Amino acid sequence: MPQHPEFNVMTATCPSRTSLARIANKWTAMVVIALSADTMRFRDLRTTVDGISAKVLTDTLRDLERDGLVTRHVYAEVPPRVEYELTVLGRTLHRPLEALSRWAEEHTDAVLAARDQYDARG
Repeated sequence: MPQHPEFNVMTATCPSRTSLARIANKWTAMVVIALSADTMRFRDLRTTVDGISAKVLTDTLRDLERDGLVTRHVYAEVPPRVEYELTVLGRTLHRPLEALSRWAEEHTDAVLAARDQYDARG
């Protein structure tokens, strides 16, 4: 059985840093949260993740697919239909990202107040 190295995101050369950077990206988090509910088409994802451009959504979906977090299904129809869904691995990300999302929503007032206090100090 092959030995796997100890991964440590605090080490500059650790490959786990790539995964952390990917999942810490705001668009990644929002796409994973959106896809946790159901399989979605590109346009539905773009509507759900308000403010994301088509290019950024395309790039994010490709990165998530490459990392094994999202599966892309292409249906041979006219016009072609493409749907995206989380993989089993991608589903493991939903709970922690949902917790971060909830934290952000619940603490927005406190964060905004802290910013105002900081900015007032000049």
